[in-house]
Amino acid sequence: MGIRLADYCVRALQAGGVVAELIDAKAVDLPMLDRMYKEYSPGEAPEAMEALAGKIRGADGFVFVTGEYNWGMQPGLKNRTDHFLEEWFWRPAGIVSYSAGRLAGARGSVPWHGTLSEMGMVVISSTVNVGPIGKTLDAQGQPIDEPGTFLEKRASPTTWPGGWRPHGCRRGGRRRRSVWVSKRQGLERFIPKGGRS
Repeated sequence: MGIRLADYCVRALQAGGVVAELIDAKAVDLPMLDRMYKEYSPGEAPEAMEALAGKIRGADGFVFVTGEYNWGMQPGLKNRTDHFLEEWFWRPAGIVSYSAGRLAGARGSVPWHGTLSEMGMVVISSTVNVGPIGKTLDAQGQPIDEPGTFLEKRASPTTWPGGWRPHGCRRGGRRRRSVWVSKRQGLERFIPKGGRS
């Protein structure tokens, strides 16, 4: 169900003038972490890791869309982010969480604040929590019922406290936003086309 929220987020970002592209991390095929990107000599990192590092460095900011698993953070998303460190530095990050229950992934989003901060990102203090996800978005990621109406008010690029757009990001594709989203153990990422501008 997380992909519904990912689809919704990309549409909301695009409506706000952000150029975004979806990349499925399963296609990137990063292994369980045993060696970080920075631990490879230049040119020796696996091709998929090298390409992803470049895309992270080319982004102006991130929105992590994450589910709650057993009251905690999503392990697949955590594994993917931990492959990198300096590549994340000094860029804003927002968190959108979801779950099947009423708490809307809140318990899964809390540890991300500290983790992303420790990784060098400037984390927007407000989190968008979506739940129950099955009663908020339909199969096409369109808002439904009362929870969907609330989401539209809460997660609009213009109304999310702190905004989707960090200071310095402009409309019209000149500055771009990156978004990490996760689906079960996999990870998809919205990445700006053309890198930084």
